[in-house]
Amino acid sequence: MVATRSDDWLVADWPAPRAVRSLLTTRSGGVSRAPYASFNLGDHVGDDPLAVAINRRSLDTHLPASPVWLQQVHGTNVVEAHGVGAMGAPLADAALTRSPGVVCGVLTADCLPLLLCDRAGSVVAAAHAGWRGLLAGIVQTTVRAMAVDGGDLLAYLGPAIGPQAFVVGDDVRSAFVDSAARAAAAFRPLAPPSQANGQTDVHSWLADIYLLARQALAEVGVETVFGGEYCTVGDARRFFSYRRDGVTGRMASLIWLTTD
Repeated sequence: MVATRSDDWLVADWPAPRAVRSLLTTRSGGVSRAPYASFNLGDHVGDDPLAVAINRRSLDTHLPASPVWLQQVHGTNVVEAHGVGAMGAPLADAALTRSPGVVCGVLTADCLPLLLCDRAGSVVAAAHAGWRGLLAGIVQTTVRAMAVDGGDLLAYLGPAIGPQAFVVGDDVRSAFVDSAARAAAAFRPLAPPSQANGQTDVHSWLADIYLLARQALAEVGVETVFGGEYCTVGDARRFFSYRRDGVTGRMASLIWLTTD
């Protein structure tokens, strides 16, 4: 079995400095079988470990080094990727580096992958931002860990569940709105609200994870934001989606610095 690079893998479409490189895989080009077909990079989702290993080795051929993989837990821990070494995958949801050749990466299948770099090309980061991580502050924590003024950063929002597909309950909306009133703009009723006893009755909402991320970035001064046009749920040919399929693979969003 041999995995090969797919023509529909992505590179972040943003005006990053020359020293910054990125790569975002799709579900194409690998050897995993359904329901993980085919370029699954997640080693925690029940796929054949050999298939995952082949896919990861194939990915490595397109990178300066193997990515620093994380044990993602929907938290706010940020690690210095160049300091991980042989310690294994740390419990974290973001990684940053200032060292050329060190690859930061996150795995997703509906959650938002966020890539960040500074305009000088001296530091990069990758963050895993599902709704729990966004609510907890993973975006703000990552930006602060980069130790660069937000106005000097560029952000790229990779493929995630789109605003037409992300259904959440009252509890999720209330948690965001209670945290920051501006978050109300990122939610709209799934159906027209009904009236009961003179009160509006809404139980399900469509959430815009891209807008929630933009709001979080703006809070720490990051206004130059790109991406956010994909929907992992709506494009079954190209993307894995946990919400759509339940048992499925994971895609990688990767960023690194080069001296070229």
